[in-house]
Amino acid sequence: QVQLVESGGGLVQTGGSLRLSCAASGRTFSNFIMGWFRQAPGKEREFVSTISRSGAWTYYADDVRGRLTISRDNAKNTVYLQMNSLKPEDTAVYYCAAGHTHSYSGMDYWGIGTLVTVSS
Repeated sequence: QVQLVESGGGLVQTGGSLRLSCAASGRTFSNFIMGWFRQAPGKEREFVSTISRSGAWTYYADDVRGRLTISRDNAKNTVYLQMNSLKPEDTAVYYCAAGHTHSYSGMDYWGIGTLVTVSS
């Protein structure tokens, strides 16, 4: 089992920044691909970004590329999502996930989420 706890969400104005963190415990953190997903009100959960086990490879959804940056610190068992130039459409609950492929279906463990609200 892997336990994931997100933090860093909150209310921010359009154009502002937030940094989300996800602390992992349980099994060996560096064995997992890590990802961020989000779910807006009334919508399905969607892919935001994933990062490889070593951190060398990152993937982004088209609508966040260039504004959001994923990173990880395997020594601290933590994955981050730096969010810049935020837009109202980024408003969602953001979930951290750990898994074996770079996709929603490939995630095995999920956090409970942290709410990000971007005001216009």
